[in-house]
Amino acid sequence: MNTFPALNTLEDWLAHCERLHPVTIDMGLDRVQRVAQRMGLAMDCPVITVAGTNGKGSTCAMLEAIYGEAGYRTGVYTSPHLVHFEERCRIQGQAVAADALLPAFAEVEAARLGQGGEDSISLSYFEFTTLAILRTLSRSGLEVVILEVGLGGRLDAVNILDADCAVITCIALDHMAILGPDREAIGYEKAGIMRTGRPVVVSDPVPPQSVLDRALEVGAELWRLGKDFHFAGDQQQWGWAMHPSHGGRRYAGLAYPALRGANQLVNASGVLAAIEALRPRLPVTAQAVRNGLAMVELPGRFQIVPGTPTLVLDVAHNPHSVAALAENLDAMGYYPTTHAVFGAMADKDLGAMLERIAPLIDRWHVTDLPLPRASSAKALAQLLEATPATAPGGKSRVAGVHASPMDALRAAVSAADPADRIVVFGSFFTVGGVLQDGVPRMSAKHLAS
Repeated sequence: MNTFPALNTLEDWLAHCERLHPVTIDMGLDRVQRVAQRMGLAMDCPVITVAGTNGKGSTCAMLEAIYGEAGYRTGVYTSPHLVHFEERCRIQGQAVAADALLPAFAEVEAARLGQGGEDSISLSYFEFTTLAILRTLSRSGLEVVILEVGLGGRLDAVNILDADCAVITCIALDHMAILGPDREAIGYEKAGIMRTGRPVVVSDPVPPQSVLDRALEVGAELWRLGKDFHFAGDQQQWGWAMHPSHGGRRYAGLAYPALRGANQLVNASGVLAAIEALRPRLPVTAQAVRNGLAMVELPGRFQIVPGTPTLVLDVAHNPHSVAALAENLDAMGYYPTTHAVFGAMADKDLGAMLERIAPLIDRWHVTDLPLPRASSAKALAQLLEATPATAPGGKSRVAGVHASPMDALRAAVSAADPADRIVVFGSFFTVGGVLQDGVPRMSAKHLAS
């Protein structure tokens, strides 16, 4: 009989997972696949797997919203979370209760230990928690499951399941120490989620050749933005069309997705292609598409919080996503002063991130983050002081160095005028830090009575 310590809460289990494996990221499917086989893990409904550098979370959220509007019982696995671990597992649009995950954690542990613990298998935190969430989803009577790849694709734990449809969003430079030095190497890793004879939707407008080559090599059914489907839009609405070889379906006069930002049309186009690819198994009405895109929600993706000063929350954490954030900030119009709350991981290309967005930021509030990989606020301040763009009048652009994102936000709000703008970005942990007690209520000091 298997025995393991009394683990009664989700916090207990997560702490247990953190202690199990010597390294945080351990790429490879052998160990996690063996545990999954012991568990008999399988999904009995269509599975969509989403990989890419940026746009994965938005793509998953739009698929979830459209299928939900079409009446299907949806399940989503996404990572990382912003505030609570349970956010990683959504059923019918709602995060699962912490207690609902506990039986699955116990089942993973029993399968991991094997008979008497003599043939136990070590799992990383991500592998263990992925298996627990997949088990929870597999037992929830779902009609479609949407899985976001954590890192890469080929060797990510999510890839133990064969996707009925794969989606590859934009590919940019991130996690290069693990995935490779350029877009071709990174694209090859992302392309690992493709399966023979099954559709793969590529929504990157200029995909690496490695992605196209891999589709041909494995015999996947390639659906490519700009070739097999395309979109066009003006300031009021947008439209989407499939090539006649794929049925020629069209949508005209679509409202813009509820998720803000110019990049969301690229993501939405890939979503509609995936919907078409699975239409024979999961029919969806045009009204469900329109309603889903209009109602989709995803915290931390160019999220604008009502009140004064204007508050923008964005999990942009690499040069490509920060460039998209800068473009979106530029399109917002004039603000007398833009304040930034910024915390980031030390292994990111911080110079490239700051070079693109620094001209838009007048005052920086840098923050420590609660994990070893994070750059210190002091190091960020030094980097900013050395960044070429300077604030008007040549003043120091670093307004404060803070111990936490919430401390940094409070300082920024205190310094801001009602007409100003505050942008919080750099990491999931930076945005999550200001959402710890819910979405902040913005009320500038000048308006408070």
